Formats: sequence, C-alpha cells, structure tokens
Amino acid sequence: MPTFTSNTPPPEGCIDTLVLGHVLLIGINRPAKRNGWTPPMFRQLAEAYTRLDDDPDLRAGVLHAMGDHFTAGLDLPAVSAYMQRGEKAVPEGLVEPHDYGLPGYRRRTKPMVVAVKGICFTVGIELMLGADIVVAADNCRFSQMEVQRGIMATGGATLRMAERAGTGNALLHLLTADEFGSAEAYRLNFVQKVVPAGQELDEALAIAQRIAAQAPRAVVATRLNVLKAIEQGQAAAVADFIPVQKALANSEDAAEGVRAFVERRPAQFSGR
Repeated sequence: MPTFTSNTPPPEGCIDTLVLGHVLLIGINRPAKRNGWTPPMFRQLAEAYTRLDDDPDLRAGVLHAMGDHFTAGLDLPAVSAYMQRGEKAVPEGLVEPHDYGLPGYRRRTKPMVVAVKGICFTVGIELMLGADIVVAADNCRFSQMEVQRGIMATGGATLRMAERAGTGNALLHLLTADEFGSAEAYRLNFVQKVVPAGQELDEALAIAQRIAAQAPRAVVATRLNVLKAIEQGQAAAVADFIPVQKALANSEDAAEGVRAFVERRPAQFSGR
C-alpha cells in the first residue's frame, strides 16, 4: 500500500492528492470526524477531479479515505445553509464529482476507482456510485439515511440505485434508511469487488494501474460510450461506433497497439 505523508488536516477537513505514475490518488482527510463532508472538502474534491481530467499525464483516479472509515456522510451543521439556499459548495466550471450532468458543471471523462471501508453513509454511497469501479472492504456499513434527517438524497442515489439494483431494491434502502453490509452492496451491483479489510486500497490501485496501462483515448471513448448507452439509449451509443472508431484507428496509440501485437510485447501508449 502506498505511504501517505499528509499534514494534520484543518478542522473542516481537506482532500489530499498523490500522483503514482499515471494514477491520481485522491484522499478524503478528516478522520477525527469520520470524514464528515464540509463545503471546503467538496470544493477541493471537485478541484482534484478537474485536475485528473485536465492533466494529460494522468489516466485514472482512485478515491479513498484516511482513517478507519470512508465517510459518515454530510456534516449537516456545516452544509445545511447551502441546502436551505439551494446552492452547491462546488464552484461552477469544475468537474462535479457525482457526475450526473448538473448544469454549469463539467462531467468527468477519465476513469475513477473507489476504495471504501468501514462506515460509508449517504454522500459516500453517492460518490462511489458516481465513479466507475468500487472495491469494498468486507467491514463496510452502508446507509442512505437522508429520510431520517428530513431531506432527500440528491447526489445521485435516487438515480443510480435503481439503475444498478432495480426499483424495489433501491426503494428498500432509500425509504427505510436501513444499514447494510458489503455482501448486500455486492448483490445489488453497488460494488464490484469485496476484499478483506485493509486490502481495498491496494486492490483499487491495482485496478487503476491496469486501466492506466491501456490506450488512454480508447479508455475514455469506451467509458463515455457505456455512459451514453445508459443515459441516452442504445441508438445514441451505436451512432458513435464508426466515427469514434475511425478516429481511434488513426491514432498513434492504435499504430503502437498493432506493432506490439506483431512484436508480441506490451504496448507503450502515449495518449496520442
């Protein structure tokens, strides 16, 4: 597991970043408060996601957390004023980490892998569902408990829980605010892998590094085509097949892929 040398976070928490090769590790850092989310943390997370998309040397991201828990959810006293005003803590023009197409915000193009552990409540579930691949420790405790607080989940849970698990399964957890474990999250397709606690970040990083070893433009195009099929339908995704493939097939990376195949060696992709 990579070693993190983070300074003690400020009381409102912070988001730490670390570059490992072509992978950007993004760390939620407020362990004294079980990584409860504050407005500065949301802003810094959006800045980290934007950095991932804008830096051509970065090809994949890993979202993880400091301490024993992924997050206990929103720090309600810190964010309630934003909710009452109907405002977002994330400045417009950045990549919005929940990635559901909110007007005024960019959408992420590069892959994001998430490593969750311990408590993973509310916004934690929504951030992992807004990513691409989730590795969960076997000690996870999940809950989408907004209805217990008199509010609604507005970070994507109402969209993605039903998409992944069906309407009945989504409403079971959204409307009861019950707590469930990693096995149930796996059954519902909320997470893709369950590993022994302590191994989740290693596994997430290994997946991100395997992604980063592939042709970057092909990875982005493949991810976006999957999302287009989900959000706009099969016909919209199919319409991109020929023009996108034509552009990819004429890239330097496609030529390198052919050379590597002929020479029976791993390809060395440049992203061009």
